[in-house]
Amino acid sequence: MQQPEPSSPAAPAPADVIDVDQAEAALVEHYPRLVRLAYLVLPPGLGRNRRVLTAHSVAQRALPRGRTAPAPTAGGDPGYAYVRLRVLRSALDAGLPLRRAAWPKRAQLPPLLPQVWGLRLFPKSGGADELALDQRLSALDGPARAAYVLRGLERLDDTAVRTTLLAAGCTADVAATALTAAAEVETQPALLASPEFDACSLHARPTDLMRRRQHAKAAVVGLAALVVCGALLGLPGSDSWGPDGAAAPPYARNPAGQAALDPAKLTRVVPTAWESSARLDFSVWPARGSLTGDKDLLRRALAVWARPGPSVQVSATPGTAAGAPPGPAQLLYAGEIDQARVVVLYDGLRVVRYAEPMSGTSGAALDFARVDGADAAGSSAVVLDRADGNVRYLTAPWVTGAAVRDLLKPDAAALKLSRTADGATAPFASPAVSSGCTSWNALALTDATGTRLTTDLGELVPARLTSGSPDAPHDSAPADWAATACSLAADRSHGVRSVNSWSYAEQELPEANGTAEWVCTRAETWQGGSPRTLGLFRTPGATAAVVAAKSQTSPACGSRYPLVLAGVRWKSRAGVWYLVAAGSKKVDAVTAAGSTVPGNLLAVKVARGAKVSLTGSTAGGGKVTTLK
Repeated sequence: MQQPEPSSPAAPAPADVIDVDQAEAALVEHYPRLVRLAYLVLPPGLGRNRRVLTAHSVAQRALPRGRTAPAPTAGGDPGYAYVRLRVLRSALDAGLPLRRAAWPKRAQLPPLLPQVWGLRLFPKSGGADELALDQRLSALDGPARAAYVLRGLERLDDTAVRTTLLAAGCTADVAATALTAAAEVETQPALLASPEFDACSLHARPTDLMRRRQHAKAAVVGLAALVVCGALLGLPGSDSWGPDGAAAPPYARNPAGQAALDPAKLTRVVPTAWESSARLDFSVWPARGSLTGDKDLLRRALAVWARPGPSVQVSATPGTAAGAPPGPAQLLYAGEIDQARVVVLYDGLRVVRYAEPMSGTSGAALDFARVDGADAAGSSAVVLDRADGNVRYLTAPWVTGAAVRDLLKPDAAALKLSRTADGATAPFASPAVSSGCTSWNALALTDATGTRLTTDLGELVPARLTSGSPDAPHDSAPADWAATACSLAADRSHGVRSVNSWSYAEQELPEANGTAEWVCTRAETWQGGSPRTLGLFRTPGATAAVVAAKSQTSPACGSRYPLVLAGVRWKSRAGVWYLVAAGSKKVDAVTAAGSTVPGNLLAVKVARGAKVSLTGSTAGGGKVTTLK
């Protein structure tokens, strides 16, 4: 890829200077490229939304302050080289730590412009290769990232990279170290040019519509209160974030309730308790995180749990009570994750996650998830944070390894996830918030018994993925979900505990149209009821299965009723419509359109819009109804 050709300036400038018109022409022509460069060099710790806005901000501030400016020594278009250098310098400044003894540089502060109120913006999520590159770049410092991007995206040689880094403010030693570190990461220009790093092609999601509405109402009420009762604002106890924080006024006082609000009475399990315990679940998780000794934070978390005020965003999985703890809870985690302080608690029935921003406490969130009866697999991880389309987990103390697998690419190698000493994983793209299905990431967790696949379905606890007959399921391999992973989108935010995929029949289609596959998936919930069952049909050559039938009440495809029967209208290559149906192996006969055929497979010609009843029977005379 060649460096961009010079843009035609409005008026000629001397060879050693550029004028503002020439720089503006280069900025407008190559704006997406400059924003991509800034996004890649900016520190990943800012978060994807802040990186997007900061990338656009530094690109828009790249013009000369006066009418002219000295031209860079790099070859090529001097206008483009100038604005690229300005963008690079600002992106490197953004990664510098704030110091008390010096005024912060403009790039170190959140951008004033551009801003999109009420929306969070982030680039489209890529696949496992893009995630792996992003993690490798996040391990480099700013100058090394800049060297890597100038090599791979701008195609500069080492001499030009060193010259550019020196012009951007790096010392000679820093530039040399950056080149060495960048050389250790494989150069992948195609990945650098992928949508994962395109800060001009964005997904937009709302921040929090309900909280914004509540804030607007609270502002009106607060203004009226200020006018009527302004004198009361100075009285003791008027601070809205005292020890109780966002909690509403106390509604009850009893010994158990008061003990539940005391951080000193929280249960803290010793780190080695799980090694000798007869059970492995959340009850033997130790207290981890850098803030387990922060009594003020723990007191706020317990108070908000007991009495969440109107400014707190509360969510609970279906079938989960959102009430106060019955007594002192168990502390699982308290620490800083991304831009938030997070506390995770357990009361024997529920896992509760409290989060508040690093700056102040406005906008706290409280999440509940039912986890009663969890075994080692069901308590292997809990969500610490979701931000900018990514998810980060805290893993159980018995987990020895974590990796990401793309279920739609079962032959791709697993991407190993780094973990902190506390067991917190690196962030990776979550399928819980994706609008499409070009990839579906699963979290592979390894312990002494083997490796299990789980996936994020929008809950605090990931759903376990299993395969095989419902009366004897086993842990899935990625290939078990290659054709059906996209169907997991129907199970988001329904309190799902586990999902089993059962390939229960193969059927030779009429007119020699090949072999179709029938799959049944069943999502079991933590509350026990409301299972979500899908009958899926995959035609020969199709990469994904389509939904043929579904139910939220049927016992079919479950451990108590390991039978299933489903049918679908299908058109042959010759244009003839058929009703094709398949049951599991215990289905002895299938009846439809007035004819009964032995076995568990059926294919009869039907009119395209005809209504046809479908039933089956077992060898013992039992009736099998179709899944619908």
